[in-house]
Amino acid sequence: MYSVGAVLVALPTAVRRKRLAPSQGSGLTFAPTLALLLQAVAEEAAEADLTAAEEVSAAVEQSTLLSLLLDVGPVGFTVFAILALMSILSWALAYSKHRALSSSAKANMSFRNAFRRVGKLAEINAASEQFRPAPLVTVFDHGYKEVARQVNTYGQITNPASIERSLALAASEETSRLRKNLGILATTASAAPFIGLFGTVWGVLDAFRGLGTSSGATLRAVAPGIAEALLATALGLFAAIPALIFYNVYAGRLREIRSSMQDFGLEFFNLAEKDYGARDGAATKHS
Repeated sequence: MYSVGAVLVALPTAVRRKRLAPSQGSGLTFAPTLALLLQAVAEEAAEADLTAAEEVSAAVEQSTLLSLLLDVGPVGFTVFAILALMSILSWALAYSKHRALSSSAKANMSFRNAFRRVGKLAEINAASEQFRPAPLVTVFDHGYKEVARQVNTYGQITNPASIERSLALAASEETSRLRKNLGILATTASAAPFIGLFGTVWGVLDAFRGLGTSSGATLRAVAPGIAEALLATALGLFAAIPALIFYNVYAGRLREIRSSMQDFGLEFFNLAEKDYGARDGAATKHS
């Protein structure tokens, strides 16, 4: 476009010279000269458009995903590999947690219904094995063992606080078991954006290095580095956003399961006092 500007600047000058000095004969008239100038302008514009189109096409070809993955440097490749691994691990863990929490919630509901329907600790203890995946079964086992120990020793419940501690301990153990590896989702959600940001900064630096070593400030010189930077940002967000959503969803479901175990502990304690409380113990002694 430099020649076009020069021609446009020179055109009024040529016109003025022609008007001021009409007698200077050079064998050329003004009309043919203007036609040649316009033709030169058109040719230069066509060449500039063709060059720009070629640069854009080459930049697009260099910026495809496959070419980026093949041409990326060791730092960028490490960033991409870490983000891809974190994303795959978070999705696999989310699927595993979904199955575990869903089966636990379903088994808890079945065991709770059976517990309320039977209403006797000894009978529930005999049938609890069929509900074994349920966390409430573990809570029941801890509480029933403590109740059985006191009843077998003293004939009745003598230390209710010990039963409450056993129930709370079982609920805490089951919560820890279900929470296992959930921190990986939190780590992915918090760390992946920063890893992607590091890849972005490195890609921008690479783009400036390419700009410095090239002969001119063209799109072909900076496109690979910029594309690598943007891809690192996209991968970081792709790994972090689902992990954050999964963590919040499963943390909420864990709170619900823990709350259901605490409520079940109260139901168990009430039934234990009803079956093996001081009144029943006294009646047993009198009989």
